[in-house]
Amino acid sequence: MPSIIGGKYKRTKIEVPIKLVRPTSALKREAIFSILESYALQNSIDIYENKSIIDVYAGSGLIGLEAISRGMKKSYFIENNESVFNILKNNCNKICKTDEYEIIFERAINGINRVFEIKPSLIFIDPPYSKENIHLILLTILKNNIKFRDTIIIIETERKEQIVIPESLIVFKEKIYGKTKLLFLN
Repeated sequence: MPSIIGGKYKRTKIEVPIKLVRPTSALKREAIFSILESYALQNSIDIYENKSIIDVYAGSGLIGLEAISRGMKKSYFIENNESVFNILKNNCNKICKTDEYEIIFERAINGINRVFEIKPSLIFIDPPYSKENIHLILLTILKNNIKFRDTIIIIETERKEQIVIPESLIVFKEKIYGKTKLLFLN
């Protein structure tokens, strides 16, 4: 059972549905938050205070819950699998106060097609490998003005997958972990 690796809920165990999701490993989560916090420090951005994260294809919620543990005001989780939804809800109730999270039970493309009450500083996109159109998700985020000037988008995908990045976004960091690729965009 994985656990939160940083912040006030460090070492809290999180339930993961083994067959239905591919949880982001502790090594990758540590790298993600280290890169984000370093980038924020270099660019004088506060990514946590009065900000939110949108965890698209949330699964067990590890990334959004990690952000809450580190001081994020709210996590929006987008998930459309009913079995996974129940585990995600239990994990959120274990870590978060009720006003610190919202679970959006919809397909990703529909879930991001909305107004988010608290400005997101992070958007994490981790779809089933090669099964979703990440380019379309990115275009929808841009069309709906969900991404602000300082919002960072993180994509976790299969190493070999080629993603067409819209021109208005810039990849500022790429990391490879075995079969996985992490892209950081602004």
